[in-house]
Amino acid sequence: MNNIATLRHPHSPRSPSAATAMLDRVVSSRRAAPHATDSDAVASSPGSASEDDESKTKRQHISLLASNYLSRIGHGSSCLIVCIVGFFVVVSLVFHYSRSLVCISPYDPLSRIGPGLYRPDAIESDFGYLGVPWCRSKHGKMVEWTSKDLINGLEEFVPIYETRPIKNNMYGMGFDHSFGLWFIARWLKPDLMIESGAFKGHSTWVLRQAMPDKPIISLSPRHPAKYLQKGPAYVDENCTYFAGKDFVDFGSIDWGTVMKKHGITNLSRVLIFFDDHQNELKRLKQALKAGFRHLVFEDNYDTGTGDHYSLRQICDQSYIRGGGHSCFRDSDEARIRARRKKFWEKAVDIDELCGPDETWWGVRGEMRDNFNHSNKPISYVEHFQNSRFVESILDIYWELPPVAGPSLTHQTRYDPGRAPSPIVEDGRFGLFQRLGLGRLETSVFNGYTQMVYLQISEQES
Repeated sequence: MNNIATLRHPHSPRSPSAATAMLDRVVSSRRAAPHATDSDAVASSPGSASEDDESKTKRQHISLLASNYLSRIGHGSSCLIVCIVGFFVVVSLVFHYSRSLVCISPYDPLSRIGPGLYRPDAIESDFGYLGVPWCRSKHGKMVEWTSKDLINGLEEFVPIYETRPIKNNMYGMGFDHSFGLWFIARWLKPDLMIESGAFKGHSTWVLRQAMPDKPIISLSPRHPAKYLQKGPAYVDENCTYFAGKDFVDFGSIDWGTVMKKHGITNLSRVLIFFDDHQNELKRLKQALKAGFRHLVFEDNYDTGTGDHYSLRQICDQSYIRGGGHSCFRDSDEARIRARRKKFWEKAVDIDELCGPDETWWGVRGEMRDNFNHSNKPISYVEHFQNSRFVESILDIYWELPPVAGPSLTHQTRYDPGRAPSPIVEDGRFGLFQRLGLGRLETSVFNGYTQMVYLQISEQES
C-alpha cells in the first residue's frame, strides 16, 4: 500500500517551473496516445489527428497501387479496367466510413460531424481549453492500481451492486462513486473504516461489501434506522454509530480514545470517507491533526459548483496545468463554456463561474461550508495559500474517473470536458456490455462529482 505507485496522473506537468506550467495551461491540447488495450493506463479518448493522417496515408497508398496495376494492364479489356476501378472505389469508401461508425452520444453534437459519424477529438479539443485541475503531491507518487485493475474491479462489482438494498438512492451515491469507494477500500484493506455522513446507509453497505469482517464507525446527524420507517435503508450490525441523539461531528471526537477502544494502533490502517458536505480543507486539517492518512472525499465539486469548498476547487490554480480561469467574455473559454452549457446540466458558463470583480475561485469567490449555509468570501491570495498548504501534506491525489463515456451511459449531467478520461471509453460498447454495465438503469450514472482519494502526511520542514 505504501510502495511507490506505478500509474502516473494523465495531467502531470513535465516541468516544475511556474512559467512552463502557465504556458502549458494556455496552449495545452490535452491529448494523449490512443487507447490500445484493456490493460492500458487510463488515457484520453482515441481518434487523434495522427490517426486521421495515418488513415489518409493508407488510402493514398491503396489508390497508388491501383493506379500502377491499371497502368500495367492498360492494353487489356476496358470492361475489366472499369470493374477493377469500381472495386477499389467501393473498398476505399467502406474502409473510410467503417473507421468512423461507432456508438455516439445523442446529447453533445460537438462530439460528431454528421449523423452517425463520431469525431473523438471533438471533446478533447474543448477539454484542452477548459482543463482538469489536479493537486500536486510532494514527491510525485501515484496510486498503485492500473486501468486493468479498475476494469477487473468493475466486472466483480456490478453483480454486487445489483444486490444493493436501496435501489433508488436519490440524493445519495450513484454507481460511479459506489464502485470507487468499494474499489479503494478493497485495495487498501483497512483495519477500520470511518464514514462522516451516512444518509440512508448506502455507503455503509458499500464499505461492508468491500470489507465484510472489519468494523465501521459511522457519523451522521440522523440515524439511518430513521429512514426505515419510510422505505429501504441499511443498518450494519458491526458498525458503531455516532448518529441521531448520539451524533458527534468528526472534528469534535477524541479519536485517540476511540482508536484505543477498537484496538487500532496504526492509523495508516484506517480509511476515512467524507460525504458530509463540509469544507474539505477543514476536514483535511482535522484528519491530519488526528493522525489519519487515507481519505476519500465523495463530493469533490468542480470550480463554480457545489455547496462546499472542495479539493478540486482548492487546486484549481493558474500555476497548475489545467487550472486557473478567465472571466473575459470574448475568450475561447467563455465561448466553449456557453456552448457546453446547452448539453451538460452541470456545465458552468462564465456568468455562473465569475462573481463580483472577476472572482472565479471556489464558487464565485466564496469558500462554502456546511451544505452552503456558511459562505465566506476569500481573496485569491488566501485561495492560493490554501493550495500551497494542501501540496505540503499531500502524498497522493487520485480522482476517480467516470466509469464509462457518456455515449455508453447516456448521462447528461456532468461535463466530460471537466473530468478524467473514463475507465470504459466511448465506442467500447462490447466491453461495456461484457462488464454488465448495460444491465443498469442509466439514472445511476448521473451522480458523478469527481470523487477523490488522498494519502496525506505531515508537512516537511
